[in-house]
Amino acid sequence: MGSRWWARQGQTVEVSDEVRAVFRISPLAILGAVLLAVCATPVAFGAPYFWLVYLLPIGVVVWVLRVRTVVDHDGLTVRRLVGSRRVPWSEIRSLHLHDKGGVRAVLTDGAELPLRCVRVRDLPQLAAASGGHLSMGDE
Repeated sequence: MGSRWWARQGQTVEVSDEVRAVFRISPLAILGAVLLAVCATPVAFGAPYFWLVYLLPIGVVVWVLRVRTVVDHDGLTVRRLVGSRRVPWSEIRSLHLHDKGGVRAVLTDGAELPLRCVRVRDLPQLAAASGGHLSMGDE
């Protein structure tokens, strides 16, 4: 995990040898939540406590901003809506690929950890960010 520092035209820039991949939901989904809030406005003012309908778009925005999987050479970090879990590569035995495109990490104790926002099409990027801990099998 070496990094180099150099100055260029009065600026200090850090270049890291570490590759990190972040898999997350597209922020464009927030636009859908805003549209939902706008469409819910007539309902929200229709009766007492109907304003609670705004909790759904707020929940969607929080979910989009929070849920992600971060991969680096040390391990995986899976962030859920509530809580997160860091798993080093030494505790990951393999990856389980699902028919619908989802990926789960199989841990050494046999438990499966869903890798949020990681799809089968993302496996080359996941392998590159793992720092050699995962291979695509064609090397």
